[in-house]
Amino acid sequence: MQENMQPQSVFRDGLFKDKVVLLSGAGTGLGKAAAEQFARLGASLVICGRDGERLAAAADDLRKLGARVLARPMTIRDPQAVSDLMDEAWNEFGRIDVLVNNAGGQFASPALDIKPKGWLAVIDTNLNGTWYMMQAAAQRWKQHGQPGNIINVVAVIWRGLPQVSHTCAARAGVVYLSKTVAVEWAEHRIRVNCLAPGTVQTDAFNYYSEAGRASFQQANPMKHAGDAPDISEAITYLASDASKFITGEVLTVDGGQQLWGDPWFDGRPRYFELDYEASRRAK
Repeated sequence: MQENMQPQSVFRDGLFKDKVVLLSGAGTGLGKAAAEQFARLGASLVICGRDGERLAAAADDLRKLGARVLARPMTIRDPQAVSDLMDEAWNEFGRIDVLVNNAGGQFASPALDIKPKGWLAVIDTNLNGTWYMMQAAAQRWKQHGQPGNIINVVAVIWRGLPQVSHTCAARAGVVYLSKTVAVEWAEHRIRVNCLAPGTVQTDAFNYYSEAGRASFQQANPMKHAGDAPDISEAITYLASDASKFITGEVLTVDGGQQLWGDPWFDGRPRYFELDYEASRRAK
């Protein structure tokens, strides 16, 4: 399924009327799909991403769905840029109700081959950038006496993620950071949860090798990848009052990958292929 194809949502029209949602990494992929979902449900939107051209195109699409949109090209690695974005959002809309931290990225590489620059780039975006967004939003919610809701898009880290050790480390940090501040910030009426997608068919599939893409299709017992609406519906649930008694949790949407899967972002190494084939023959 193409990422811009949306089935009818299970959520009612107008659910997010008069609400403001900030989404990072909203120019493409899962972030854009989630933004379109919120637009259809009546939200006003603040979107950011590094690619100004794609972000502008996404903003145009969202306005065609009837949403008010503030779009700013920026990197979440820069805490001052994050602070400026939050101030601009509050000046424009007077509030943010939901923050969806979707921005992030990684590249496939054996852990032994990752250079310090590559390691730091992934950690700086996936962990530090997420934290800058979380803290900046929470500070303003406290300042304005407003409740808040943070949803951090992470990964299925529970069995490790070979060939992307940098993102596994960063996403694990976000998960336990979220659990920690969910307690600290409860007194300020701020909920903090994570959403862990498994392998999901978006244009990001094209960033990986053919062997990696083939592995993604076999990474769960359902033997196929998910699609963008699987994730946007889950994000909507966590953003809505249907989840008002949930905080500090991780909602995993992975087709059972965490129980069974064996994803290899650059394809299964020959060492494991031989072991796998030998075990099959023994049966």
